Amino acid sequence: MLTWIIYDIVKNKTRTKISKMCEEAGIYRVQKSVFLGDLNNAELKEIHQKIIDLINPKKDSVYIFPMCEKDFKSCKLLGQAFDKELVKHDLLALIT
Repeated sequence: MLTWIIYDIVKNKTRTKISKMCEEAGIYRVQKSVFLGDLNNAELKEIHQKIIDLINPKKDSVYIFPMCEKDFKSCKLLGQAFDKELVKHDLLALIT
């Protein structure tokens, strides 16, 4: 299922680890602190646990939003919703 991961992380080192982890999981960066990708349930659980292990829950915020393609297509994206230099072509096909 399509999954958004959106974060506000205080420490650069933690933020870098999470962004690399997302990229290694095949999730594409669509804005500086926003990732979107297709994950199965096992992958979603794994990345969720890894993020829990990395963040400081008193200072950091991470939002994980799984959604089906139908729900994703009903999203309203306003303005320059995606940084087209960061978004890969296969993902761009879903969002345009």
